[in-house]
Amino acid sequence: MRKLWISIAIAVLVILPAIYFKAAGLRPDPVLDAAIFGAAILAAGFMLSWGAETAEGQISAGLILAVVAIITVLPEYAVDLYYAWRAGQAPDSNYAHYAAANMTGANRLLVGLAWPLLVVLHWWKTRAKHIPLAPVNSVEIVFLLLPSLYAFTILLRDRIGPLDAVVLIALFAAYLWRVGSMPKVHEEDDDEAEVGLAVEIEKLPAGQQWALMIGLAVVAATVIFMSAEPFAEAMVDSGRVLGINEFLLIQWLAPLASEAPAVTVAVLFVLSNRSAAGLTTMISDKINQWTLLVGMLPLAMSVGAGTLMALPLDARQHEEFFLTAAQSLFGLALLLRLRLGLGAAGALAVLFSAQVGFAFTFRDDEALTIRVLTGLAWAYLALAAVITALNARALAQIVRDTFRPGRTAPATAATAKPGG
Repeated sequence: MRKLWISIAIAVLVILPAIYFKAAGLRPDPVLDAAIFGAAILAAGFMLSWGAETAEGQISAGLILAVVAIITVLPEYAVDLYYAWRAGQAPDSNYAHYAAANMTGANRLLVGLAWPLLVVLHWWKTRAKHIPLAPVNSVEIVFLLLPSLYAFTILLRDRIGPLDAVVLIALFAAYLWRVGSMPKVHEEDDDEAEVGLAVEIEKLPAGQQWALMIGLAVVAATVIFMSAEPFAEAMVDSGRVLGINEFLLIQWLAPLASEAPAVTVAVLFVLSNRSAAGLTTMISDKINQWTLLVGMLPLAMSVGAGTLMALPLDARQHEEFFLTAAQSLFGLALLLRLRLGLGAAGALAVLFSAQVGFAFTFRDDEALTIRVLTGLAWAYLALAAVITALNARALAQIVRDTFRPGRTAPATAATAKPGG
């Protein structure tokens, strides 16, 4: 229990400067502001993950799963929805671009960085060259495939509108229903049923567990909402002060802070010999953001505007969204054999590194950047098409396993985790 209280104390200490800055109205320097409020969001995200992981081990009701899924990725949602809300208030500003950038960056970081990281850690710990998945994970694959295909209809219209929000949120709800309808199997070894601080929380009496989980969630959510606006604005101003394209900072640096807690939980699964659970968690987090987060952007923009609006995609954002959808299809193609190996992880990491490298190298040449993004997107699609063609029977089996009751293996506590 000492580890639990020390961790909570450290998180509180990290949060305190942000609370002081906010209460005193201090904004001394954009870079310092970004560091202070970004650290607070990171610490709050870890607090959310501790409580959420414990709750997921105890509850299987679909409604609670939905709440847990949203809470887990709240740091990413808070920042991105702030940009969308501001875009509604100022349609001629760059906030719509920032909202799209943050969303595409977060999605591509998960597939291009987090997925390969888990495979490499799994190999380092076990010397096994791939992380195997179970037939039950067909559900995750299909419900990531559906929004990935739907994304191309958004590209045809160059905007994410209220109707898209309805479709994407409905897909997320359907995913929750399908996962929630699966029976839950208890782990044979209770010591491995949870990882990290969730183990320590479960040592408390039930009443204290719930009190602590609720307390962590309330404090963390308050800090995240309090910090979202100053952190988001500081990221924009920091780019200008440092002479770095603020678009790139918002696309790549901001999601690193917001995604770190969820990725850390997945890493802990791998290090505790539950690599499939870790990978499933990251796939589920991708589903969450590729459906619910994308769908909520036009809604947040509409709230800011006071009327229904669509989030526009300009030439740059069109290609960013295209690249994100293409990367999703490529990642899915690599999962059709229900495993992710070192070769696949290497391909994901190399292509991701290339897109980030090109983005920074050609940051001052918008036209060239757009051409490079387009080329990389078509490369992803070509590779995805080849791999899918070679595994067409596997894809058909995955679809059958997803929609035919009783054909998949029962979901475990690890696999039945929508979102983070």
